[in-house]
Formats: sequence, structure tokens, C-alpha cells
Amino acid sequence: MNDLSQIPSVDSLLNLPQSQLMIEQYGRELTIQAFRETLENIRESLKNAGKIPDSEAIINNSVSKLKIWFLPSLIPVINASGIIIHTNLGRAPLSLETIESIRDVSSGYSNLEYDLISGKRGKRSIHAESLLKQLSGAESALVVNNNAAAVLLVLSALATRKRVIIANSQLVEIGGGFRVPDVMKQSGAKLVAVGTTNRVHISDYETALNEPAALVLTAHHSNFKIVGFTTEPDLVDIARASHQHNVSLVCDIGSGAMLDTAQFGLAHEPTVQETIKAGADIICFSGDKLLGGPQAGIIIGKKDLLEKIKKHPLARAVRADKLCLAGITATLIHYLKGEAIEKIPVWRMISMDIDQIKSRASCWKKALGCGEIIDGLSMVGGGSLPGESLPTFLLSLNVANPDQFLKKLRLQETPIIARIEGDHVLLDPRTVLLEQDDLFLKELNLVIA
Repeated sequence: MNDLSQIPSVDSLLNLPQSQLMIEQYGRELTIQAFRETLENIRESLKNAGKIPDSEAIINNSVSKLKIWFLPSLIPVINASGIIIHTNLGRAPLSLETIESIRDVSSGYSNLEYDLISGKRGKRSIHAESLLKQLSGAESALVVNNNAAAVLLVLSALATRKRVIIANSQLVEIGGGFRVPDVMKQSGAKLVAVGTTNRVHISDYETALNEPAALVLTAHHSNFKIVGFTTEPDLVDIARASHQHNVSLVCDIGSGAMLDTAQFGLAHEPTVQETIKAGADIICFSGDKLLGGPQAGIIIGKKDLLEKIKKHPLARAVRADKLCLAGITATLIHYLKGEAIEKIPVWRMISMDIDQIKSRASCWKKALGCGEIIDGLSMVGGGSLPGESLPTFLLSLNVANPDQFLKKLRLQETPIIARIEGDHVLLDPRTVLLEQDDLFLKELNLVIA
């Protein structure tokens, strides 16, 4: 039976030369904590006839604990899944210019709420506002921390305890259990659903508008389509009916498209600009979907309505921070300069030449020495353009256990996210950033070897 007195003390371990390196790297308190937990584990193991390890083994075990404690839970991954706006992988990757702007603003002080001309306190709401007005044609704009917050803020500021009319076909639930009816309830607005699940007519809106209402709300279908025997009136008609009854129209368009997706062979996604032209008084959309920027909720529209929204107490609770504002501004500049397709990764992936995709897949096959190039489809994802896909070429790997192979890819130092179809592992070049190719192949080779 082992003598517990033979277990080294924490003090004796701290006097070892290796411990000094641990203290320099991780700090004295955490090093002591690691030693204590390791020694406690040894005591427990002795109850089951375990052995007392030597000091070197105790040191190594403690170092392993420290390394695990210091591992960040949020790390970069390589997206080879073929889903461009992957909600679970952080949605839109940022342009280099956007990253640089965020770094510059975060590395020191900034004029977040300081007027450099007057030398007095300024308003953070002005940042990005002029660009949004210029790009969209709206009278005013506000950036908040995400689109759910944008919708909640608008309803809270403009429709608490008042009727808000929305089509039954738009009472959607998107990822994470976000439900439009729940958001409306939280805001204090009174939901008035019109039409049926699959068919809504302009007369349904007109009938509901015969009673006093604060708003008419339209919501993006996000991640589903209603097909078959279905009808929804044009936004122009909804706007006309709303305005005839002096009711403002709020449109949650979700994805924040500033470019026409139809030019890339996809279904047309309503753009910010055309929604303004159709007569919307307020528009809400995401910054990190088709806009291609950081997470944000953007509200644009009539100045008088935006003033009420900006003054609402909730506006402070959901306001954007300096990093978000810097990133959104840099992203919007790409659109203003007409370089969004070349600079913003989401649009670069959507517009990627099919021959370039095939060439990259072929290079991967050659570098790995295995696999087959096959036709496939990439998805836009992120609650944008539900059911829409783009033709692509995939590297298909025939492995003994696809699930286990994918798990090994996920556990690499830089995890790789892929997909399985028909017992084959599929890797899509469209969503792997060009600058990641060398690292991607290095990590993949380690799993294949």
C-alpha cells in the first residue's frame, strides 16, 4: 500500500526548476492550483492501488492542465462545407480592410462619442449613418448590435400597446428559437395577423387597417419557402394601403442585400435600395449576412421615425460598440467604391468563377494524392435565399469511417468543417478562403496520413 506521506508537497514542487517556467508562463496562483489538483488526483488514484508518479510526471500533468485551462473556446476554423453564410461558423467573414479598421480603432482611443471640430461630446449614432443614407437613399439610419434587437427596438419605440399588422405567412421562427410573435409580444405591440399561412391578399391588409394601427410589418421568410398555392401582395401595394390609412410600413428584410443576387444565377433577394423605393418607412436588416460585415442590426428610414427610435431607452441597451461601427463603416465603403464583389468575402464566394473552383479542387487532389473531383452545390445559407444553391466542384474523399474522419478534422489545431454525402467526405473550395489553402492542406494531410 502506498504511503501518502511520499506524495510531494506543493512547496517542494514549486522549488523545482521546471516550476519557474510554469510560473513565468501561467502565473504563480494558477501553477499552485494545477499542482493541487494533480496531487488530489494522485491521492484518489491511490485508493485504487495506483502508484505515486515521479516529480517529472507530476510536472507534466500539471502543465497539461494549465494548457487546457488557457485554451480559448472561440477559435478560427476552415469552412469547407460549401455553406457561404454559415450561422454556426460566425456567418460572414470580414474583408481585410474591415479587419484593419477594427484593429485600428480597438488598438487605442477613438472619437466614438467625441466631436473633433467642437471639442465636445458627440454621438456614436453618427458613425456609418452618412454612408447608409448615401447607399440606400434613406433619410436617417441607426446601427445596433443585431437585427433581432433592431426589430425589437423599432416595435418598442413605435408600437407599444398598439396594433401591428403582419401576414400569417410571415410569422416566422428562425435559428435559436427567434420567433416574430415573441418579439412583438416583448415589445408590447398587439399582433394582428392577416390572411392565411399560404395566401395573403391586399384586401386582408385593407380590412385590418380599417381599425387604428401603429404599423404594418413585413418580415423576411428567412430559411423557408412557401410553394404551391400561395400569394403575397407586392410591397408597393402594401405600402400604398398603409399610407392611405396614415400607417407606417416597417420591413424586416433580414439579409441586408445591397447587390442583386439574380446576377449570380440566384433567385432575386429584395435589396435595401429597392425596399426604400417601394415605400417602406423603416427597414431593418443584418450586418453579417449578405451585407458581409460584422454582426449588427441596421435600421434605416424616415427621419422623424428614426428620431423616436434613437431616443427610446432600449436604444442604449442594444447600441453598437466601436468595433461594430468601425467594421460596418469599412464594409459599407466597399459598396460605395463599387468594389464589394472583389473585396467582401461573401460576394467573392458567391461570384467565384466555376473554372477557378475546379482548378482549386484539382490542386487539392494533387497535393493530397487522393480523392475525386465531382459536381456539387454550394448553399448561400444564413437565412438568406432559402433553397437557393450555386454549382460548384467538390473534392470527394472515400474514407473508411466518414463520421470519425470528420471528427478528426474538427479536432485539428485549426479545425476543418466539411460534410458527408453518400458515405463520402466532401470538401468545397468555394468557402475555403484563398489564403487558407496551405494551412487547409497541411491539416488535411495530418488526418489522411
